[in-house]
Amino acid sequence: MIDTNSQNDTEFAAFVGIDWADQKHAWALQCPSALKAECGHLDHTPEAVEIWAAELMRRYGGRSIAVALEQSRGALLFMLTKYAHLVLFPVHPTTLAKYRQSFRPSGAKSDPSDAGLLVDLLVRHREKLRRLNPDTEQTRTLQFLVEARRKFVSDKTRYSNRLTAHLKLYFPQVLDWFSEVSSLIASDFLEHWPSLEKAQKARPATLKRFFLQHHCKSLSVDHRLEEIRRAVPGASHAMQAQLIAWSS
Repeated sequence: MIDTNSQNDTEFAAFVGIDWADQKHAWALQCPSALKAECGHLDHTPEAVEIWAAELMRRYGGRSIAVALEQSRGALLFMLTKYAHLVLFPVHPTTLAKYRQSFRPSGAKSDPSDAGLLVDLLVRHREKLRRLNPDTEQTRTLQFLVEARRKFVSDKTRYSNRLTAHLKLYFPQVLDWFSEVSSLIASDFLEHWPSLEKAQKARPATLKRFFLQHHCKSLSVDHRLEEIRRAVPGASHAMQAQLIAWSS
Protein backbone atom coordinates (compact mmCIF):
# COMPACT_ATOMS: atom_id res chain seq x y z
CA MET A 1 0.00 0.00 0.00
CA ILE A 2 1.03 3.65 -0.37
CA ASP A 3 1.45 5.70 2.76
CA THR A 4 0.29 9.27 2.18
CA ASN A 5 1.33 10.43 5.62
CA SER A 6 4.96 9.28 5.63
CA GLN A 7 7.63 11.90 6.01
CA ASN A 8 9.51 12.58 2.77
CA ASP A 9 12.37 14.51 4.34
CA THR A 10 14.59 11.44 4.89
CA GLU A 11 18.24 12.13 4.21
CA PHE A 12 19.03 10.05 1.15
CA ALA A 13 22.51 9.07 -0.01
CA ALA A 14 21.39 9.11 -3.65
CA PHE A 15 18.36 9.49 -5.91
CA VAL A 16 17.47 7.01 -8.66
CA GLY A 17 14.93 7.19 -11.46
CA ILE A 18 13.95 4.01 -13.32
CA ASP A 19 11.93 3.97 -16.52
CA TRP A 20 10.80 0.35 -16.66
CA ALA A 21 10.34 -1.82 -19.74
CA ASP A 22 9.65 -5.48 -20.42
CA GLN A 23 13.24 -6.57 -21.02
CA LYS A 24 15.61 -3.78 -19.97
CA HIS A 25 15.08 -0.76 -17.69
CA ALA A 26 16.77 2.62 -18.12
CA TRP A 27 18.01 4.19 -14.90
CA ALA A 28 19.57 7.47 -13.85
CA LEU A 29 21.33 8.12 -10.52
CA GLN A 30 21.99 11.49 -8.93
CA CYS A 31 24.24 11.98 -5.91
CA PRO A 32 23.61 15.13 -3.81
CA SER A 33 27.25 16.15 -4.26
CA ALA A 34 27.48 15.43 -8.01
CA LEU A 35 26.63 17.89 -10.75
CA LYS A 36 25.72 15.31 -13.35
CA ALA A 37 23.57 12.18 -13.14
CA GLU A 38 24.89 8.74 -14.00
CA CYS A 39 22.91 6.66 -16.50
CA GLY A 40 22.67 2.99 -17.33
CA HIS A 41 20.44 0.03 -18.05
CA LEU A 42 19.20 -2.84 -15.91
CA ASP A 43 18.09 -6.20 -17.27
CA HIS A 44 14.68 -7.35 -16.11
CA THR A 45 15.84 -10.44 -14.21
CA PRO A 46 15.95 -11.12 -10.46
CA GLU A 47 19.68 -11.81 -10.73
CA ALA A 48 20.44 -8.48 -12.43
CA VAL A 49 18.29 -6.57 -9.92
CA GLU A 50 20.03 -8.35 -7.04
CA ILE A 51 23.49 -7.38 -8.30
CA TRP A 52 22.41 -3.80 -8.97
CA ALA A 53 20.81 -3.36 -5.53
CA ALA A 54 23.77 -4.98 -3.78
CA GLU A 55 26.18 -2.64 -5.55
CA LEU A 56 24.18 0.39 -4.40
CA MET A 57 24.21 -0.92 -0.84
CA ARG A 58 27.97 -1.44 -0.96
CA ARG A 59 28.62 1.91 -2.61
CA TYR A 60 26.59 3.93 -0.13
CA GLY A 61 27.21 1.85 2.97
CA GLY A 62 23.64 0.71 3.38
CA ARG A 63 22.25 4.25 3.61
CA SER A 64 18.77 4.94 2.24
CA ILE A 65 18.42 5.57 -1.49
CA ALA A 66 15.29 7.15 -2.98
CA VAL A 67 14.01 5.40 -6.09
CA ALA A 68 11.29 6.80 -8.36
CA LEU A 69 9.76 4.57 -11.00
CA GLU A 70 6.86 4.92 -13.41
CA GLN A 71 4.99 1.99 -11.96
CA SER A 72 2.55 1.69 -9.08
CA ARG A 73 2.57 -2.11 -9.22
CA GLY A 74 4.17 -4.86 -11.23
CA ALA A 75 7.13 -7.22 -11.30
CA LEU A 76 9.90 -4.63 -11.01
CA LEU A 77 8.23 -2.84 -8.12
CA PHE A 78 7.78 -6.08 -6.20
CA MET A 79 11.40 -7.05 -6.88
CA LEU A 80 12.65 -3.78 -5.39
CA THR A 81 10.47 -3.90 -2.27
CA LYS A 82 12.62 -6.61 -0.71
CA TYR A 83 15.63 -4.29 -0.39
CA ALA A 84 15.42 -2.28 2.82
CA HIS A 85 17.88 0.40 1.66
CA LEU A 86 15.70 1.30 -1.36
CA VAL A 87 12.87 3.72 -0.56
CA LEU A 88 10.37 3.61 -3.41
CA PHE A 89 8.32 6.49 -4.82
CA PRO A 90 5.89 5.23 -7.51
CA VAL A 91 5.09 7.92 -10.07
CA HIS A 92 1.85 7.84 -12.01
CA PRO A 93 2.41 7.81 -15.82
CA THR A 94 0.21 10.91 -16.17
CA THR A 95 2.37 12.81 -13.69
CA LEU A 96 5.51 11.94 -15.60
CA ALA A 97 3.88 12.76 -18.94
CA LYS A 98 2.90 16.24 -17.75
CA TYR A 99 6.36 16.80 -16.24
CA ARG A 100 7.94 15.67 -19.52
CA GLN A 101 5.73 18.03 -21.50
CA SER A 102 6.86 20.97 -19.40
CA PHE A 103 10.40 20.36 -20.71
CA ARG A 104 9.50 18.97 -24.14
CA PRO A 105 6.25 20.50 -25.43
CA SER A 106 6.11 17.92 -28.21
CA GLY A 107 5.70 15.21 -25.56
CA ALA A 108 8.22 12.95 -27.30
CA LYS A 109 9.19 10.00 -25.12
CA SER A 110 12.73 8.73 -24.66
CA ASP A 111 13.55 6.12 -22.03
CA PRO A 112 16.91 7.50 -20.85
CA SER A 113 15.50 11.04 -20.67
CA ASP A 114 12.47 9.80 -18.73
CA ALA A 115 14.76 8.17 -16.19
CA GLY A 116 16.48 11.53 -15.79
CA LEU A 117 13.14 13.31 -15.45
CA LEU A 118 12.14 10.88 -12.72
CA VAL A 119 15.29 11.74 -10.81
CA ASP A 120 14.65 15.45 -11.29
CA LEU A 121 11.06 15.02 -10.12
CA LEU A 122 12.30 13.08 -7.10
CA VAL A 123 14.96 15.64 -6.14
CA ARG A 124 12.89 18.76 -6.71
CA HIS A 125 9.37 17.69 -5.82
CA ARG A 126 9.73 14.71 -3.53
CA GLU A 127 7.30 16.23 -1.02
CA LYS A 128 4.53 15.88 -3.63
CA LEU A 129 5.21 12.19 -4.23
CA ARG A 130 3.84 9.32 -2.22
CA ARG A 131 6.31 7.05 -0.51
CA LEU A 132 5.61 3.35 -0.81
CA ASN A 133 4.96 1.53 2.43
CA PRO A 134 5.47 -2.11 1.38
CA ASP A 135 2.81 -4.65 2.23
CA THR A 136 3.65 -7.66 4.35
CA GLU A 137 5.05 -10.71 2.59
CA GLN A 138 1.76 -12.54 3.20
CA THR A 139 -0.26 -9.71 1.63
CA ARG A 140 2.01 -9.56 -1.43
CA THR A 141 1.76 -13.34 -1.82
CA LEU A 142 -2.03 -13.16 -1.67
CA GLN A 143 -2.03 -10.36 -4.24
CA PHE A 144 0.15 -12.42 -6.59
CA LEU A 145 -2.20 -15.40 -6.22
CA VAL A 146 -5.30 -13.28 -6.85
CA GLU A 147 -3.76 -11.71 -9.97
CA ALA A 148 -2.64 -15.13 -11.23
CA ARG A 149 -6.13 -16.56 -10.70
CA ARG A 150 -7.68 -13.63 -12.55
CA LYS A 151 -5.34 -14.26 -15.48
CA PHE A 152 -6.12 -17.98 -15.56
CA VAL A 153 -9.88 -17.31 -15.49
CA SER A 154 -9.48 -14.84 -18.35
CA ASP A 155 -7.44 -17.37 -20.34
CA LYS A 156 -10.02 -20.09 -19.70
CA THR A 157 -12.84 -17.85 -20.92
CA ARG A 158 -10.93 -16.86 -24.05
CA TYR A 159 -10.07 -20.44 -25.01
CA SER A 160 -13.59 -21.68 -24.19
CA ASN A 161 -15.09 -19.04 -26.47
CA ARG A 162 -12.67 -19.97 -29.23
CA LEU A 163 -13.48 -23.68 -28.89
CA THR A 164 -17.21 -22.96 -28.84
CA ALA A 165 -16.95 -20.97 -32.06
CA HIS A 166 -15.16 -23.84 -33.83
CA LEU A 167 -17.54 -26.50 -32.51
CA LYS A 168 -20.52 -24.56 -33.82
CA LEU A 169 -19.06 -25.00 -37.30
CA TYR A 170 -18.38 -28.74 -37.39
CA PHE A 171 -19.49 -30.47 -34.15
CA PRO A 172 -22.33 -28.42 -32.57
CA GLN A 173 -23.84 -31.44 -30.80
CA VAL A 174 -21.09 -31.31 -28.18
CA LEU A 175 -22.47 -27.97 -26.98
CA ASP A 176 -25.82 -29.67 -26.25
CA TRP A 177 -24.39 -32.87 -24.80
CA PHE A 178 -22.30 -31.07 -22.17
CA SER A 179 -23.37 -28.11 -20.04
CA GLU A 180 -19.89 -26.55 -20.11
CA VAL A 181 -17.48 -26.94 -23.00
CA SER A 182 -14.65 -26.22 -20.54
CA SER A 183 -15.67 -29.09 -18.23
CA LEU A 184 -13.42 -32.10 -17.74
CA ILE A 185 -15.86 -34.52 -19.35
CA ALA A 186 -16.24 -32.32 -22.46
CA SER A 187 -12.50 -31.89 -22.92
CA ASP A 188 -11.89 -35.63 -22.38
CA PHE A 189 -14.63 -36.48 -24.88
CA LEU A 190 -13.08 -34.25 -27.53
CA GLU A 191 -9.65 -35.72 -26.80
CA HIS A 192 -11.03 -39.19 -27.61
CA TRP A 193 -13.46 -38.22 -30.36
CA PRO A 194 -12.73 -34.80 -31.93
CA SER A 195 -15.40 -35.29 -34.61
CA LEU A 196 -18.87 -36.79 -34.84
CA GLU A 197 -17.59 -39.33 -37.36
CA LYS A 198 -15.08 -40.72 -34.86
CA ALA A 199 -17.64 -40.77 -32.05
CA GLN A 200 -20.10 -42.71 -34.22
CA LYS A 201 -17.40 -45.22 -35.16
CA ALA A 202 -16.62 -45.94 -31.52
CA ARG A 203 -18.04 -49.08 -29.95
CA PRO A 204 -21.13 -48.41 -27.79
CA ALA A 205 -19.44 -50.26 -24.93
CA THR A 206 -16.44 -47.92 -25.16
CA LEU A 207 -18.64 -44.83 -25.11
CA LYS A 208 -20.71 -46.20 -22.23
CA ARG A 209 -17.59 -46.95 -20.20
CA PHE A 210 -16.36 -43.41 -20.85
CA PHE A 211 -19.56 -41.80 -19.54
CA LEU A 212 -19.77 -44.10 -16.51
CA GLN A 213 -16.15 -43.32 -15.63
CA HIS A 214 -17.15 -39.65 -15.62
CA HIS A 215 -19.95 -40.43 -13.15
CA CYS A 216 -22.89 -40.10 -15.53
CA LYS A 217 -26.07 -41.93 -14.59
CA SER A 218 -26.93 -45.07 -16.56
CA LEU A 219 -30.21 -43.68 -17.93
CA SER A 220 -28.57 -40.50 -19.18
CA VAL A 221 -25.74 -42.57 -20.70
CA ASP A 222 -28.18 -44.65 -22.75
CA HIS A 223 -29.88 -41.45 -23.90
CA ARG A 224 -26.52 -39.93 -24.85
CA LEU A 225 -25.52 -43.01 -26.85
CA GLU A 226 -28.77 -42.77 -28.78
CA GLU A 227 -28.13 -39.07 -29.49
CA ILE A 228 -24.65 -39.87 -30.81
CA ARG A 229 -26.06 -42.59 -33.06
CA ARG A 230 -28.75 -40.31 -34.54
CA ALA A 231 -26.60 -37.17 -34.89
CA VAL A 232 -25.97 -35.69 -38.33
CA PRO A 233 -22.61 -34.05 -39.21
CA GLY A 234 -22.69 -30.26 -39.34
CA ALA A 235 -20.14 -30.13 -42.16
CA SER A 236 -18.63 -32.37 -44.82
CA HIS A 237 -15.79 -34.71 -43.84
CA ALA A 238 -13.26 -32.58 -45.71
CA MET A 239 -14.49 -29.40 -44.06
CA GLN A 240 -14.47 -31.08 -40.64
CA ALA A 241 -10.83 -32.09 -41.08
CA GLN A 242 -9.90 -28.54 -42.06
CA LEU A 243 -11.77 -27.02 -39.12
CA ILE A 244 -10.20 -29.45 -36.67
CA ALA A 245 -6.76 -28.50 -38.01
CA TRP A 246 -7.56 -24.79 -37.54
CA SER A 247 -8.74 -25.30 -33.96
CA SER A 248 -5.72 -27.36 -32.87
